[in-house]
Amino acid sequence: MTELLHAKTLGSRLVFYEWNATMSKAAFSWSKAAVLTASVLLLTACGAGDDSGEAGASREDTTLIVYSNSVSDGRGEWLADRAETEGFNIELVDLGAGDIQNRLIAEKGNPAADVAFGPTNVQFETLKEAAVLENYTPEWASEVEEYVAGGEDGAFWPIVREPIMLIHNTEAYPAGEGPQSWPDLWENEKFHGKYETQTVLGGGTTRMVITGILAPYFDENGKLGVSDEGWTAIEEFFANGNPSIEGTDLFARMANGEVDAGQMWLAGKFSREEEYGITTEAANPETGVPFVYQNIGLVAGSENQEISQEFIDWFGSAEVQAAWSQEFFTAPTNAAAIEDANTEAVEATSAFTEQDIDWAVVAENVDAWMEEIELNYIKL
Repeated sequence: MTELLHAKTLGSRLVFYEWNATMSKAAFSWSKAAVLTASVLLLTACGAGDDSGEAGASREDTTLIVYSNSVSDGRGEWLADRAETEGFNIELVDLGAGDIQNRLIAEKGNPAADVAFGPTNVQFETLKEAAVLENYTPEWASEVEEYVAGGEDGAFWPIVREPIMLIHNTEAYPAGEGPQSWPDLWENEKFHGKYETQTVLGGGTTRMVITGILAPYFDENGKLGVSDEGWTAIEEFFANGNPSIEGTDLFARMANGEVDAGQMWLAGKFSREEEYGITTEAANPETGVPFVYQNIGLVAGSENQEISQEFIDWFGSAEVQAAWSQEFFTAPTNAAAIEDANTEAVEATSAFTEQDIDWAVVAENVDAWMEEIELNYIKL
């Protein structure tokens, strides 16, 4: 496995981007984690000063390290700039959802991060079980009670609700002739080789796509909780797909005709259509699509607990989440933010049926699924 890590300057802040981090629990490299942890701690020391973790330190004198899988497409720059106006100095470490989970568990006892946001309930449930999160009830908690799935004990709280979709380029297929569900891709030969499959499985979107494909085949007597039919579906999905190219966006590949379909989240569909000048359509099968709830949580053992709590209070507030929605086409889970949120985004989210998925099965098996697929099914 090869990791590539570099830094992009945002004013006085550094935002880290990591690609090709395919580490599962079994394969996670502790030595690499130690090196990366040391790097982040060094930057924290340089940016925050010697007293950044002492009681009474101000926001301006403290640098918060935030792990997130939700800072692409300009979100990281927007968040860092907006936070700075509120007196927060943040450094964003951009990782896949599964990689955030593995990194935080590896760093338990000597955490580099103060806050994590973006991963789904599946990753946050695992972090909660590993005692990596500090219980904290934010000021806006009562405004998201309807959506709470794992935050009742204060371990983590949802901020955004989003469907994970199969999309296709409308120029490639006349209306109604594009794929209407994931199985269409491998069951109909006209789509073979024309849809993108992922070669790296650390991202939250990819994990949700695979979960959605496997969900109808959950079987307690099957391999890793999945029937033989389910593993056949996975085999055919990857065998008939077109492997993703590192560093090349799905929409760029659709724009040049290399592929016609692939996975996407709602906000990504909106931003990329504008960026690449193409129109896409999302499949909306009767059985539904996976929904993700992006969450935020406080890292246990952080030296900056008080200011981290202030950051969570601020970022999840109705005002900030409504602004985030307007800027990035998201549906807030904060009910008080809905009135000022992007109406089109909220309506588009509600237009999808949420797939019925046994999340307990997912939480127990998802890491093993990814390892099984990496070893036996990915087509390179």
